[in-house]
Amino acid sequence: MPGDNITENLKDMALELGTDFIGITGSSAFQSSDYVGNKPQDVMPDMKSVVILGVSVPNGAFDTLPKGRAEYTNTLMAATATLRVIAFQVAKFIERKGYKATIAPSEGSEFGYWYADRETLKADFSFKYASYHAGLGNFGMNHLLITKDFGPRIRMTAILTDAPFEDDEVIQLPLINDACRGCMKCIEICPVDALTEEGVIHREKCAEYMFDVLGGLRCGMCLKVCPLY
Repeated sequence: MPGDNITENLKDMALELGTDFIGITGSSAFQSSDYVGNKPQDVMPDMKSVVILGVSVPNGAFDTLPKGRAEYTNTLMAATATLRVIAFQVAKFIERKGYKATIAPSEGSEFGYWYADRETLKADFSFKYASYHAGLGNFGMNHLLITKDFGPRIRMTAILTDAPFEDDEVIQLPLINDACRGCMKCIEICPVDALTEEGVIHREKCAEYMFDVLGGLRCGMCLKVCPLY
């Protein structure tokens, strides 16, 4: 790859491999008192950068819901598998440059493995919070990342590394997407009332519905009705 800017080379490589978007934020983002989740530094104490990789999900996967939940779930898993292959190549690139890199799982339970804390249902750190600080989007009332080009219809993965990549220079968006304040469609459609107008998400209701009622299939209704895509 031309040039010797490792950050730009990393982004070019990720896009060439098939990501639709990429963002980078530093470890300081997780030091804010506003952040209440788990910290990536607990996994990699010398972590300096979080690299977010994402792809959009085909709209057809949402249009067939709720009847097509099997197809929807399978499409999500395909997106996750695609990102893992890309992230592996990106992680190898980082290590060829003399740094460490490891790939974080993209959600609580996939491919037969359980990743999140079973009590809190929280992951090792928030991809969405890292993405927000990288300027990739902001939050919807459904607690999902709302991106400019694809809305919430995305999948993401993240790489933790001790490489001091250049943070993306961004104009910080408001934490909650402005269009969400007068919408509330995701709250109204939720089959188990896991979302509230006060901005609270009851993770346990969402998890119980997916695993106990749907047998592990993903719900997706809050994404189906979101007009921001």
